[in-house]
Amino acid sequence: MWHRSGLRDRWQRTPPQQRRTWRLVAVSGTVGLAVAAGSVLAAGPWDTGQRTAERARAARGPDPGGERHPKNPAPSASPVLAALGAPGAVPSPDSGEDAVPPPTGGGLADALEPLLDDPALGGERSASVVDVTTGQQVFGTGAKGAVVPASTIKLATGAAALSALGPDYRIKTTVVRSGDRVVLVGGGDPTLTARDAKGDEAPASLRRLADDTARALQKRGTESIRLGYDTSLYSGPELHPIGPNENISPVTALMADEGRLDDSDHGPAARSEDPAADAAGAFAEMLRDRGVEVTGEPKSQTAGKRPQPLATVRSQPLSALVERMLTNSDNDIAEALARQTAVASGETASFGGAAKAVTARLKKLGLPVSGARIADGSGLDRDDRVSAALLARVLVQASDIGHPELRPLLTGLPVAGFSGTLRTRYDADTVGRGVVRAKTGTLTGVNTLAGSVVDADGRLLVFAFMTNGTTDPTGAQRALDTMASALANCGCR
Repeated sequence: MWHRSGLRDRWQRTPPQQRRTWRLVAVSGTVGLAVAAGSVLAAGPWDTGQRTAERARAARGPDPGGERHPKNPAPSASPVLAALGAPGAVPSPDSGEDAVPPPTGGGLADALEPLLDDPALGGERSASVVDVTTGQQVFGTGAKGAVVPASTIKLATGAAALSALGPDYRIKTTVVRSGDRVVLVGGGDPTLTARDAKGDEAPASLRRLADDTARALQKRGTESIRLGYDTSLYSGPELHPIGPNENISPVTALMADEGRLDDSDHGPAARSEDPAADAAGAFAEMLRDRGVEVTGEPKSQTAGKRPQPLATVRSQPLSALVERMLTNSDNDIAEALARQTAVASGETASFGGAAKAVTARLKKLGLPVSGARIADGSGLDRDDRVSAALLARVLVQASDIGHPELRPLLTGLPVAGFSGTLRTRYDADTVGRGVVRAKTGTLTGVNTLAGSVVDADGRLLVFAFMTNGTTDPTGAQRALDTMASALANCGCR
């Protein structure tokens, strides 16, 4: 039987090409499992694999019964990360700093610098690659320069929200009695749904809220009401600076199904011009269906100082919202989480207040925010500026066993060739397929990619690749994917 030292010696004597072959055999097994899980993926990429297992494990704890549950934090993914050589790994013949050779700056430069010369990339190019085990940047070019990040800024938004609120936080939507009106009070949950929603993992249901409200009114002997709706949690302009757009609804504290006017739950779609009024109208019809007479049309109003609670529904945990935001690059969730961060931080829940709160949270986490400008939570605003170094450090902290609250930033990343915004990228014969996990970012002239990968030696790396000024979006996207695949294929020493 081999001792650990014997295994290490054998590994280190093995030629890099053979090591890559062994690794690809292991990866092909992983890919096979991913294909077998395809039917589960179709049900929603944030409800599969480790994420579901972690959530089930968390459910074994006491029923939280509220929004903040610090005694029952989201479970850590450290056992998975440990097997990849992340901080906290238990040394073994297959993992640990001694057994898994670290990459070198020279080796990574040899692999990446020629790819950075791809003419499809724009005039501004920056990159940061960090070895998660040591926490040190191993390769960087322009890494500290702040550029337009597009949707990769959602990593920063998610980090700020998870830090401010915790992974178990749930957003409330409530119904109260205020004077002679019943008022639907928006808490900022864009995933509140007017559709059928069953099961513990489902979003908060407007139908369930109507059920509970009707029962509460019946117990009070109330048969007829006037309905109001309260969106006062948020302030400032509702319309994103990009204007009306199929990628985002007006940002309001009350909406159902993200204000979508079709049956979709992600991606571009026609949007309501007034999501709050539409949600209140749908709620009024649901109450009527349950025997409650609603006179007139719902009107916008505040709930008042001493409202009497009637019913409440709560969103999925913040951990699930962050995963969904990252997997599908959901702009509505991103803007909502930025505002939730503002509320938790005592800032005004507006674009400006959210930007201030997110920046402050990132700074509190010790992240390199110098030169950064957070203009929104989604990355649709071209005034956003962050560095590759900042995005890479966010992912390093999410990999750290000292920050289990940030783990959804990793579990929510799309998987190359299989899920979310990377589902249609990385061809079947691409080394990075099933291995690269990354958040994408795309605007006209902007292409970015930030995520994690295990290299050919079994070392866990995080990376951020950013380019501005592109004129060939498909070519730029392909160039960034090639760089991430190069890390997967690289024993860069």
